[in-house]
Amino acid sequence: MTNANGRTALVTGASRGIGRAVAVELAKQGWRVVCVARSQKALEQLDDRIRSEGGEATLVPMDLKDFVGIDQLGAALFERFGKLDALAACAGSLGSVTPAHQVTPAVMDEAMAVNFTANYRLIRSMHPLLRASDAGRAVFVTSGIATNPLAYFGPYAASKAALDALVKTWAAEINITPIRANLFSPGPVRTAMRAKAFPGEDPNTLPTPEEVAPQIVAMLAADYAANGEIVRFKR
Repeated sequence: MTNANGRTALVTGASRGIGRAVAVELAKQGWRVVCVARSQKALEQLDDRIRSEGGEATLVPMDLKDFVGIDQLGAALFERFGKLDALAACAGSLGSVTPAHQVTPAVMDEAMAVNFTANYRLIRSMHPLLRASDAGRAVFVTSGIATNPLAYFGPYAASKAALDALVKTWAAEINITPIRANLFSPGPVRTAMRAKAFPGEDPNTLPTPEEVAPQIVAMLAADYAANGEIVRFKR
C-alpha cells in the first residue's frame, strides 16, 4: 500500500520495540512515516521493512536529547510537508532500577530528558504542524508505573508522571482545535526495556509490540475523537 491516505506521521523510538512496530503498522495502512531513532543501521533495516510493505519512510537518525535538533526537525518537516497529521512518541529510557536515594544525577537527567523533556520539545516543535492538519493526532507512550509507582523505579516513574501531566495539560488547551492528544499505556510488552526491568520474567507470556501497535495507530486516525485520556492496551 503506498501512501493511500496522503497522511504523514512522525514516530520516535522507531528503531525497535513498540516504536518500530507502530512505524511498520502505519506503513501497512498507507501512511508516510518519518522515523526517528539513534541508530542509523536500525533505521535502514526498518526502511527495508517499510518498503517491503509498499510504504514510504523518511529516516531521521537523531538522539532525542538533541533538543535543538527537535526544533530543526519541526522546521524541516514544515518545509517538506507543510503539516504533520500524527505524532507517535514511543521513545523511552528506563533509567536504572535502584533505590531513589542511590540514583545518580546522570541517570535521573537521562530519564527526564528522554521521557519528559524531549516530549515537551516535540509538543513545542510539532504543535504548529499538527495544527496545520485537518485532524492532527498525538499519542505518547506512558506506563502504569506513573500512577502506581514501584520500588526502585524512581527515575522512570517520575518522568512518566511528568509526561502524563504535561500531555493532559496540552490536551485541555487544544480541546477547541482539531488536534487531539492522548496517552497510551501498553502494560507489560515483550521488549528489550521490559527484559532489562524484569529479567526473570518469561517474555513468551507477554504480548508482542506487533500486537500492541494497531491500537496506537487507531488512536492516530482522523476520526479518533478522544482527548486527554490514558488508554490502556486491551489484548
